[in-house]
Amino acid sequence: MRFVWISLFLVISLAARAESIRLLVQSSPLAGFQYHAGEALWDEMRIGDRLALIREPDNPYDRRAVRVEWRGVMLGYLPRAENEAVAAAMDRGEQVEGRIAALVKHKNPWRRLRIDVFVVL
Repeated sequence: MRFVWISLFLVISLAARAESIRLLVQSSPLAGFQYHAGEALWDEMRIGDRLALIREPDNPYDRRAVRVEWRGVMLGYLPRAENEAVAAAMDRGEQVEGRIAALVKHKNPWRRLRIDVFVVL
């Protein structure tokens, strides 16, 4: 799993201006984009839009599944190879948030939408 950490200096400076601190812990492609509502919603989505991350511990294909929704509509999942730490944080009750980090019109659906995942402190 690939983690992206911001510097302590940046966290401290942002804390002075923010109600809560958001620590970037993961940046991933969206798995399953081509099977869900992403194409239909493409023109409405914007970089920076909030994404709901919903834990699916009973998912029959992946016990660590984390579903990704935009405005209540399913877009796909965090990739199975990269969801372990986020699922564990959610299971511990930690607050996590998702945001659209990139939208790219690309023939490969794995390159169309990139998600940033934050732990909220």
